[in-house]
Amino acid sequence: MKNISILGCGWLGKPLAISFLETGYTIKGSTTSDEKIAILEQEGIEAYLVDISDFEEHDSFLESDILIIAITSKDIDAFDSLIAQIETSSIQKVIFISSTSVYPNTNSVVTEGNETLKTPLFEIEELFRNNRLFETTVIRFAGLFGFDRKPGNWFKDRKIPQPNGFVNMIHQEDCIEIIHEIINQNCWNTIFNACSDSHPTRREYYTKAKLSLGLKVPEFEENEELSYKIISSEKLQKKLDCKFIHDNLLEF
Repeated sequence: MKNISILGCGWLGKPLAISFLETGYTIKGSTTSDEKIAILEQEGIEAYLVDISDFEEHDSFLESDILIIAITSKDIDAFDSLIAQIETSSIQKVIFISSTSVYPNTNSVVTEGNETLKTPLFEIEELFRNNRLFETTVIRFAGLFGFDRKPGNWFKDRKIPQPNGFVNMIHQEDCIEIIHEIINQNCWNTIFNACSDSHPTRREYYTKAKLSLGLKVPEFEENEELSYKIISSEKLQKKLDCKFIHDNLLEF
């Protein structure tokens, strides 16, 4: 399978598309911005203007073997419509980019077997996973960082909550590598958590993150009832036999 469509060529989707081009894939990519069409085409991506909330037929965009969904929309009806079009397309495999936000804080380690919140995002996951006309793998990424997304710039002008809770993060380069391995190893019809094994406290992490950018030490909210989760990626690492490139979150 050498044809991939990426729905959402943004912070993750665009560098992901470029990485696949470099390994010989034919890539179609979507954006909701007219201005970005030319930018994607300059990279060698066959670009399409797609907004799933106003999704007309896009037969050409869905003329691929694999669809990677990397958009933040939580519009259940729009995804229902998209799935109907996938069913009549040449798409055989789907990677749906989700988030570990589907898990509640349990003050414990969280695996793929844990209960989830019944959020729109989880409902959209289920729409894809329950479809039998194509195969879907769901990746629940932890907090995304890397390149221009610098955690030291977060929480501007406000105190950071839960300083004694723990950080769950994953670097853009690791996200891209994981997606490549899922496709390379034909790993379908499953769910993966994807998060660094490093879980410093929020106090430790954000203090170092801000100091690394030359900013002042952040202020934290104190005297809160502790609420956290620690995301485990053990299943992904064992199944794909992979190690994270950026596994020490305190290395800036």
